[in-house]
Amino acid sequence: MCLATFALLTACSSAKSIVNVEVNNLLDFSRKEIVTLKRNQLGVILKANKENSIRVKSQSSDTYLPIQWIDYENDGMGDELLFQAEVAANAVAKFSIVADSTVALPESKTTTYSRFVPERTDDYTWENDKVAFRTYGPDAQQKTEQKRENGTLSSGIDLWLKRTDKPVINNWYAGYKTDPNFYHKDHGEGYDPYHVGASRGTGGTGVWENDSLLVSKNFVTHKTIAEGPLRTVFELTYAPWSNYNVHETKRISLDLGSNFSKFEIDIVADKPVPNYTVGITLHNNQGEAKLNEGQGWFMHQELIDGSFICEGIIIDPAVIDRAFVNKSKTPDQSNLLVVSHPTGNKITYYAGFAWQKSGQVANVADWEAMLIKQAQIVANPLKVTVK
Repeated sequence: MCLATFALLTACSSAKSIVNVEVNNLLDFSRKEIVTLKRNQLGVILKANKENSIRVKSQSSDTYLPIQWIDYENDGMGDELLFQAEVAANAVAKFSIVADSTVALPESKTTTYSRFVPERTDDYTWENDKVAFRTYGPDAQQKTEQKRENGTLSSGIDLWLKRTDKPVINNWYAGYKTDPNFYHKDHGEGYDPYHVGASRGTGGTGVWENDSLLVSKNFVTHKTIAEGPLRTVFELTYAPWSNYNVHETKRISLDLGSNFSKFEIDIVADKPVPNYTVGITLHNNQGEAKLNEGQGWFMHQELIDGSFICEGIIIDPAVIDRAFVNKSKTPDQSNLLVVSHPTGNKITYYAGFAWQKSGQVANVADWEAMLIKQAQIVANPLKVTVK
């Protein structure tokens, strides 16, 4: 082999072992978010290297970053590669995707997590380093309908108030086995004082019709797609509900460092659904609400056990029909409601919260600022360029 041919082959091999990525933040504040790369964006490097040899490093510091593959098809091949990018205001951060199995994968000190919880009844619960949520399955529904203990009939979204960046789900349910009120008491990590009942909790859904909200019952199937250091993803399906015979599938994800779960909803019905409505419970008309249809954010705040909790919904303003506070004398029927029109039987929104004792916000103004920023983030995603 001549020297020139050897040099050419070496250059081609080297080119296949690195992909450069630029992440552009178009907003005037710094951001630390999860970047998602599709498998086909890494086609060049994956043709010559195994998936488990892929690493990501910052070009500014040569620091290797924790990564996560998500396999949506469950075929053993990652469909998306995730890493967390920190980008200054109005700036570009540069990263390199390299193939080097000699470099140990960095471990994340924090994580995301979700799972089905049969040991209580059949909750599905999810969390990250900031927040935790849960919702309810068919066994909990059946217990309520049969008037047995420990039942819950609700498709609303429950909030778990945590004040640690460590996972709490397994610890709290382990405590539940010996004390059913364990996670309703604060043992130093937080607790669950948030009542959902038949309300929407924070991010529950329905159809608004004739001055009332039509809602589904509990989820009937669950599927955990991913849980790991950067993102947890799962799907819930619901039995057909309302006179529209709505078949609803919710894909819910939660990223590390975010106070907001992302809800991606598929809706199939026997006849056109007039709207798709997302809500936040008002807990017997307590607290205060603020609605901003123009920017697509909605908030509610209230005191629970002497500390405030602030909840919020973010949705594309283009799909909003109207939003209003619906006060009712019927228990669990008072909700802040955002009425929207699905596009192509699909809708996406974000729902989340912050608790004063978590230390993430000091006051309601901090939460409103966080909510406004999140609405800007949703409207202006990081611009990712693969070179």
